[in-house]
Amino acid sequence: MGQNSVKAILAAGMMFTSCAVAFAHGDVKPQAVDTTGLPETGEEWLIENPYRVETAGLEVWKKALEVGASGYNQNCARCHGLEVVSGGLAPDLRYIEAEEYGDEWYVERFRTGYTQNGTTKMPAFGELLGQDAAWAIRTYIETRPDTEAMEEVADELKALRDELAEYGKDASGADADALKARLSEIADGIEALSGAPVADSVAYRAANLIDGTEAAFTAAAETLTIGLSATQ
Repeated sequence: MGQNSVKAILAAGMMFTSCAVAFAHGDVKPQAVDTTGLPETGEEWLIENPYRVETAGLEVWKKALEVGASGYNQNCARCHGLEVVSGGLAPDLRYIEAEEYGDEWYVERFRTGYTQNGTTKMPAFGELLGQDAAWAIRTYIETRPDTEAMEEVADELKALRDELAEYGKDASGADADALKARLSEIADGIEALSGAPVADSVAYRAANLIDGTEAAFTAAAETLTIGLSATQ
């Protein structure tokens, strides 16, 4: 069994443990997730993520990322960290492998919750949030990028962020194609820790926002700012 498999077992065995600590104390409740726009997955729970880009296609995958980001931020980020970057107290969910083996562990914990020594650490989210939300959150989690790889390109991304911010004020001298190409090249070199085929890095997001308009340059710069801050 490889190192990632071991990490997947350990992480999945405690999945969302601390996400629900506050819930167990009664001051936080799971928040409903709006899954409008996602293909419905049906009543019978699946054992493999149906929203992966290689099976669902790019547009469905992007929608799953959007929905999953919202669902994760509402229900898990306070304990597992922004961008799923754990502060050390909660399991690092980014290592759960993006394949059927990891999916089985994930969906079991999502559906049934987790109890330790008679104390509920995580409520059963299955009936509360539903299967569509579950797999969208899974999609978001498994596409988190390698933090070390992000750190290696952080300085260049900051420089690009500053350049994009300037073009957000005046785009007359901007080479949108070159900026988009460079960000895409950086994104291609950043892998997802889960082994997913595409890492939803801030470089990837920023590249896909650029269309030559000042509004798009501003949005790309803000995306880089937020993403780089989350990985610090």
